[in-house]
Amino acid sequence: MNALKETHFSFPNQTDFYRGKVRDIYYFGDQMAMVASDRISAFDVVLPRAIPFKGQVLNEIAARNLNATKEICPNWLQSTPDPNVAVGAICKPFPVEMVIRGYLAGHAWREYREGKRQICGVPLPEGLKENDQLPNPIITPTTKAHEGHDEDISREEILRQGLVSEIDYKTLEDYTYQLFEKGTELAVAQGLILVDTKYEFGKISDTIYLIDEVHTPDSSRYFYQEGYEKRQQNGETQKQLSKEFVRQWLILEGFQGKEGQVIPEMTDDIVKSISDRYLELFEKVVGEPLEKQDYSEIEDRIKHNIEKDIN
Repeated sequence: MNALKETHFSFPNQTDFYRGKVRDIYYFGDQMAMVASDRISAFDVVLPRAIPFKGQVLNEIAARNLNATKEICPNWLQSTPDPNVAVGAICKPFPVEMVIRGYLAGHAWREYREGKRQICGVPLPEGLKENDQLPNPIITPTTKAHEGHDEDISREEILRQGLVSEIDYKTLEDYTYQLFEKGTELAVAQGLILVDTKYEFGKISDTIYLIDEVHTPDSSRYFYQEGYEKRQQNGETQKQLSKEFVRQWLILEGFQGKEGQVIPEMTDDIVKSISDRYLELFEKVVGEPLEKQDYSEIEDRIKHNIEKDIN
């Protein structure tokens, strides 16, 4: 099963390199080329096997959504010279991620189930069930960890620690609500519900930019709109499109990224099933099937396309 696990390029005009959980980033002065590999992470751990077409799926969805939201706020993207590559401006990132939730799902539900009625300083009403719609979307920020787990943090603590200035944080909040509203519109057009998502922002001089990926299955959770209400009334599991199915598989196998836990074996069948779900997700979110790339000379192709595109 062909997949792009990592790249090892060296460009003549390259100024730096960084390998993240799922991306390889090549720096060129004030530009960077972000290679979306097929690596997959869950519970902040990179899993041992890469997932065919995952990088392409994320890169193409992110590019579409960055272009669809650029009227709301400027973003880092300049071009997508390859199915697995995005080229853009280097911004100084804020050390927090803006997570916004319209429904009680995933991490928020797990916290609520444990009896917590506040998440990141935001109060939640009593009597909610898993996957219920919240009275209003709420922002539940996290710290941004290069390694290990991101941690929940409140607005008040962000300002107290001076992680973001008050004037910038207000702008991040405004952008986050507007982007979530636009993402909700785009999802509804495809028969989906945007449940929750995260946005990352950075700065060039005094201008705030939206960075990283937007409204992808790795950064967002979607439910199918059709049958949502009926499933909630009957206490049934929601049909969803997100990476949550990977987390659920890991939980069932006894792994949540905690010390001493062992990542379960990723058989060919498991890898194919995850790949199939990403392909399904692309088609549902975008409205057309993915034009699958050829893996036969993928590294040569990516290197050539970056060289051709970088100024």
